[in-house]
Amino acid sequence: MTDEVSGSAGRAPPARPGIIVGVSGATGVIYALRLLELLRELEIETHLVVTRAGEQTAAYELAGRAGALRDLATVTYPVKDVGAAISSGSFATLGMIVAPCSMNTVAQIAAGTTTNLLTRAADVCLKERRRLVLMVRESPLHAGHLRSMLAVTEYGGIIAPPVPAFYTRPQSLQDVIDHTVGRVLDLFGLDAGVVPRWEGTPQKP
Repeated sequence: MTDEVSGSAGRAPPARPGIIVGVSGATGVIYALRLLELLRELEIETHLVVTRAGEQTAAYELAGRAGALRDLATVTYPVKDVGAAISSGSFATLGMIVAPCSMNTVAQIAAGTTTNLLTRAADVCLKERRRLVLMVRESPLHAGHLRSMLAVTEYGGIIAPPVPAFYTRPQSLQDVIDHTVGRVLDLFGLDAGVVPRWEGTPQKP
């Protein structure tokens, strides 16, 4: 069962650091859902924070499964709880994935503006030199969007838009989603077994 907490008091430290999963208001909540499923299979502790806009998008895109995000996460935090465990650099994590990541969220992270727990946790990952991966969902992009993504990259974050790959010859939407989130987990050194590995172009005998 998922725990919902407003701090870290009384929590025993995990056997190994977990991963923070942030969900903002952009389309693509299915990526967060699949990430949480795979991280659970990998027995990685997950710390979930969802913005208010993310809640609205999840309710629409996941229909009757809107509560599935919390059901899959190890711990969830209210987005306004800026005193939660993940708001401190002393709380050890492998890093953070924001899936999906809106341009508003990218802009706040780029500016160092931490108006809620999601952006605060992302800022902590940057300052502690932990992995921060933003699955940015927007198109087309204007210069302000590009500048924000460049700034985050210069700070050490990774911009990883959920761009489908077709060289794997996906047979379903699930194949596309799995490849995308599997490649994101690769950035943390985690192999979920859902990414077909390229072995080069077959050579003629």
